[in-house]
Amino acid sequence: MSYLSIVEMAGSPSLASRITAAVAEEGFAGDAQEFVRLNIWTIVAAGNWDAAWDSARATASVNVNPDTGMRDDVITDGMILSVVQPMIPPPPEEEPTP
Repeated sequence: MSYLSIVEMAGSPSLASRITAAVAEEGFAGDAQEFVRLNIWTIVAAGNWDAAWDSARATASVNVNPDTGMRDDVITDGMILSVVQPMIPPPPEEEPTP
């Protein structure tokens, strides 16, 4: 595990935006951006994404998007979903109507 990669991922606005999109699409009942802001360190560390991130940074070329967080060939949507899905609380149950 590379702590530097975790720091870079946690500080990537584009990766945070992709994570926020996943949280919102999964039906999070609250503010998806706030949820990601509060949980970004846990999310990027739990995903074991550092090897993919390190590899992309090491092999970057002029033909590749330099914004690693935006690249879905590095951190895939499936990788994001597998981490955030279990973190999202179920929606509150509705009160029965009298």
